[in-house]
Amino acid sequence: MSKKLEAQEAAPESMSRFEKALNEIMVGDGLRTGLSILLGFVVGAIFMVVFNPDVDYAFSNSPGDILPAIGNTIGAGYGALFQGAIFNPSAGDFVGMISPLTQTLQLSAPLILAGLGVGLGFRLGLFNIGAGGQIMMGLGGAIWVSTRMSMPPVIHMLAAVLAAMVFAAVWGAIVGFLKARTGANEVIVTIMLNYVALYLLTFMLREPYLLLAKGSPGTPKSDAPAATATLPKLLGDQFSLNLGFVFALIGVLVFWLLIERSTIGFRYRMIGLNDSAARSAGINVERTYIAAMAVSAAFAGLAAANQALGLGDGITPSVEAGIGFDAITVALLGGSRAGGILLAGLLFGAFEAGKPAMQFNGVSPEVLGVIQAFIVLFIAAPPLIRAIFRLPSPTEKQLAEKAAAAEAKRQASNARLKKFFSRKGAN
Repeated sequence: MSKKLEAQEAAPESMSRFEKALNEIMVGDGLRTGLSILLGFVVGAIFMVVFNPDVDYAFSNSPGDILPAIGNTIGAGYGALFQGAIFNPSAGDFVGMISPLTQTLQLSAPLILAGLGVGLGFRLGLFNIGAGGQIMMGLGGAIWVSTRMSMPPVIHMLAAVLAAMVFAAVWGAIVGFLKARTGANEVIVTIMLNYVALYLLTFMLREPYLLLAKGSPGTPKSDAPAATATLPKLLGDQFSLNLGFVFALIGVLVFWLLIERSTIGFRYRMIGLNDSAARSAGINVERTYIAAMAVSAAFAGLAAANQALGLGDGITPSVEAGIGFDAITVALLGGSRAGGILLAGLLFGAFEAGKPAMQFNGVSPEVLGVIQAFIVLFIAAPPLIRAIFRLPSPTEKQLAEKAAAAEAKRQASNARLKKFFSRKGAN
């Protein structure tokens, strides 16, 4: 273990400037993330003000009303976002008041799960942008089991979820295998496999002997999943929130235990810091790439199960809805850490839930897309954030001390667990 710790501590010293910058972007820190979100909302407010006709009229005809017009515009826009995503006080009953929050939780579930998959790859230094293709393969597996097989209620649902994870994991393992055996760049491979998965799923949805809905004229759409395989609603039929959000919370816990509290996660982090140092410490980097990409894709498969089994209708290729690419933003915003990805997924789920309310109040919902884009921009430009807010640049020594402190904390936790289980075995 001492040899491995020495390799980990030496890793930051041997990283190139580009590798250090990429690692800082993909791992991130809480302060920089919070400031990036704040700046994103500021930019969104500027867009709302610049393109609002009331503000334009005040500038041209009534300069004294400029500030009230600006305040009303920003307040109306973000107020509509709050009412559409968190709480609607103007609703007539309690169900209507909390319905926006349940919608946010429902929409955030696949983003969290796919974000966990992408974030796991980031911790290894792998830029996995193939979550979209992995979700599509998971959709195929989940729909096949849920529409073509008959099982008892709970078992049928779990089998469909497992099928989604397995189909996606196999798709992800292909990327890891090509990376390990041929040195193929995972970015190029995952982009290409996204298109392969899209057309493969479309083909399956067009063939009656595969996934095409019974009696369909040929439109690529599947049957609705059997009632025994559908994810149950958590709060009754009046809310859309289903078991998929519980799967997301379980996924966050599993991710945290795997990355932060396990030997496997220690290997992942070592490879992410420096694969050469990890290899010299005795870690089989190539085998780890394959296994890690499979696990990463399995999280995306859970997101696919949420989409396939939680919507209550047959799927089309568009059901992926860009979740795979949004997951990259979620992982970056969350710093590739379990808690951060959970919060980032909730934020982006709130954006999706709040779009209709903003549009109803006369605010273009595309403003939220602008906010997301600028958040990513600021996340990907740490020097820019440091320059705007005059933050100090982290030194090599600080980075090494931070990594050593995290490792010491992990070892102490593992020692407590071993002591607990040794006592339990003795009893």
